[in-house]
Amino acid sequence: MSELEKSLAWTNLPVPEVLRQLPFSQQQQILSWAETLVSHKTDGFEELYNAIGMIVKYIPNFVVIPLMVDHIKPRIAAGVCGKMGVDQAVGYANDLPIEYFNEVSLHLEAPVMAQILEKMKKNSAEKFILSELKNRLDRMLDIAQHLDKRMLEIVAKHVTLPENEEELLNHPHKPVFDKIRALQ
Repeated sequence: MSELEKSLAWTNLPVPEVLRQLPFSQQQQILSWAETLVSHKTDGFEELYNAIGMIVKYIPNFVVIPLMVDHIKPRIAAGVCGKMGVDQAVGYANDLPIEYFNEVSLHLEAPVMAQILEKMKKNSAEKFILSELKNRLDRMLDIAQHLDKRMLEIVAKHVTLPENEEELLNHPHKPVFDKIRALQ
């Protein structure tokens, strides 16, 4: 992965080919400008996420969840979730539609998602795991690296690991494959 790709990995978007063709110094200038632009345009978001997290504490979940699904983009919901703490986030995660929760999860760090899954109701967590294994295997394996044994057993029950030992040797998820193999 190039320096440019590493710097823009947080966007989850492919690096435009035209940027790859620029000299390194110009790439660095564009990256610096992009970071400044994003910082400027997102100034105050952290405080907004904190405020929303505090406000929803006092509103019942059955009111918040439909509003969240209909009116709040998953990236914003993830920002709020990150500020409200794992215990409060679990209360919402258990009741969110799986498709929406999957989208929210993409914007949360893997260790945070692991903590949420570990505290969720088993049935809700298993639905999420099955969905991610089917649709975003690499993402689920990233999360699985941080799961406790109880949740990792659910992953192990449903995942099919590569058969080819050579494939496994250099795979970035080899440590989690080893943990899963031990549970299967």
